[in-house]
Amino acid sequence: MSQAAPDEILTILARDARTTPETIATLTGRSVDAVKAAIADYEKRSVIKSYKTIVDWEKAGVEKVFAFIDVKALPARDVGFDAVAEQLYRYPEVHSVWLISGGSDLRIVIEAADLREVGRFVAEKLSTIDGVTGTDTHFLLRKYKEDQILFVDAAEDPRLVVAP
Repeated sequence: MSQAAPDEILTILARDARTTPETIATLTGRSVDAVKAAIADYEKRSVIKSYKTIVDWEKAGVEKVFAFIDVKALPARDVGFDAVAEQLYRYPEVHSVWLISGGSDLRIVIEAADLREVGRFVAEKLSTIDGVTGTDTHFLLRKYKEDQILFVDAAEDPRLVVAP
């Protein structure tokens, strides 16, 4: 069974959510009205979940701590890991929750003001959820790339320019 290729409109918007329908129409060869209708349909069906801006908080001078927490959990009858995941994604500091393979069951990403806040989250919220049997916390030390966006300045090419 072959998988359908993604619509060009989705690919373009995933790369840059600020791309205008007019530009998308030019790039895809579709009419502006067709592009607008497709986008409206994708939004209505929740294919497009959100439009987001990726911020380099460090460059903005804002201190934030991001932690990746691997969670071991007991699956509940009839719902598996969904019950634990639902409790996790309801916390505002939780950015992402994924069911993963490997030594842990779920991986979450949280944002906090400092390390103590991460510690409080793990001790007071995460560890109290029924079904959670263990955690392994990792801290983001440096961000190089996120959602296809580089967070490091491209190094200058050290080679000499050779003129013909």
